[in-house]
Amino acid sequence: MNSRIALLPWGDAIEDFLDPLDITLEQFRDEVEGGWLFGYVDALARVGVQTVIVCFSERLADPVAWRHKPTGAELIVIPLPRSARRLRQLLEDRYAWSARAAASTCRGPRRLAALAAHELAPYCATAVRPLARALRSRGAAAILCQEYEYQRFDVAVLLGRALGLPVFGTFQGGDAPRTWLERPLRRLALRSCDGLIVASDAEVKRVRSTYGVARARIARIPNPLDIELWDQARRGAWRDGTSEARALRVIWHGRVDMHRKGLDVLLDAWAAVSQRTDLPPRELVLVGSGADDDELRERLASCSLAGVTWVRGYELDKRKLADRLAASDLYVFPSRHEGFPVALLEAMACGLGVVAADAPGVSEILPDDELSGGRVVPRGDAGALASAIAEFLADAARREQAGAAASRRVTEAFTLDAVGESLRDFLLTPPQTRATPRRGAAPWRAGAAALWLGRVQ
Repeated sequence: MNSRIALLPWGDAIEDFLDPLDITLEQFRDEVEGGWLFGYVDALARVGVQTVIVCFSERLADPVAWRHKPTGAELIVIPLPRSARRLRQLLEDRYAWSARAAASTCRGPRRLAALAAHELAPYCATAVRPLARALRSRGAAAILCQEYEYQRFDVAVLLGRALGLPVFGTFQGGDAPRTWLERPLRRLALRSCDGLIVASDAEVKRVRSTYGVARARIARIPNPLDIELWDQARRGAWRDGTSEARALRVIWHGRVDMHRKGLDVLLDAWAAVSQRTDLPPRELVLVGSGADDDELRERLASCSLAGVTWVRGYELDKRKLADRLAASDLYVFPSRHEGFPVALLEAMACGLGVVAADAPGVSEILPDDELSGGRVVPRGDAGALASAIAEFLADAARREQAGAAASRRVTEAFTLDAVGESLRDFLLTPPQTRATPRRGAAPWRAGAAALWLGRVQ
């Protein structure tokens, strides 16, 4: 049995993810590790399944085949089609949630062009024939797309039908269709694909009720974590001396996206915590970078919060990040929306008790609150977040117990070996032994593939 999976990350162009983090394509190739993407690669490698990562770039003129240095996986980068490049130039916000927002300052014919580009650019961003050649030349047994609520997944399902390859999608936080064109195509794609990987129970219910996807074609598989790396930091925890010796450190890390990651809620909560006179000395450390760096900088300057340190930048060396986490006392996770948050698992693996908002995936990670490693509070509730943080800061024994429970929870449920076995079994199960896609989509699968793709060479 062929055991090579083609993994297609989210985003029209890989630079849309890398640029806000100030990461070059070469750094992505040579240094970036961790997260859901490379967690999947590592987990599959543990069980003998090779992964080919396929990305699309707006800066390369010719396809390249590289080796991702940290994992050893093959990394193929295909140039963005010219049609996609031209359409993207018309958009002010390439990932706007509405066509109106994507063309908010355009007028006349340019506005009409921008409205059309908002619908079409993401579908044009997948260079179908180069992708097909890459899949065939590498002997891929299946296609796995990050985010089924994304246009590339629709294209991949169509391509899979033309090539006779099974196509799967994962849930990493996608909300719903952003464009009019997606709505009918997404329903067809989800009913025609070979399976979905979803960790959140709420998301399983949404997909089933919204799209009618059969339960048998949904696998409840969490994102994996390299426990050994983070656990070593926990056992060798140290303080780097950047703050007062006895200040308790509350830490957050991730991509700086103010609304999605709930950083506005966290700063409001910290304003309340910083005013408490009954708590030990404390500090808040924010580690990360992203598209909203300027907004975070302005917010920090305007509110003048005491004891807040922002370590700006994406930490390429996960060992250094693990050491920073392990040197802290409490982790805070205020996100409004997630898929299955790896950042939360990383903190727990470092032995930190957590205070987390109830974003998707969090209840599966912390099903028993403090017995699982932390407290879950309502999303967007700065008061509840502040109260939970204060309770942990005031009680050293409680922090220690939650940290120990968090470490146990991650070790028991989210290892590379356990998740790798589940992924392998689901992705490489012979089609005849799994529930088949809905037959109502057969005309679309066959006819549209023939009309749109033609003869894929």
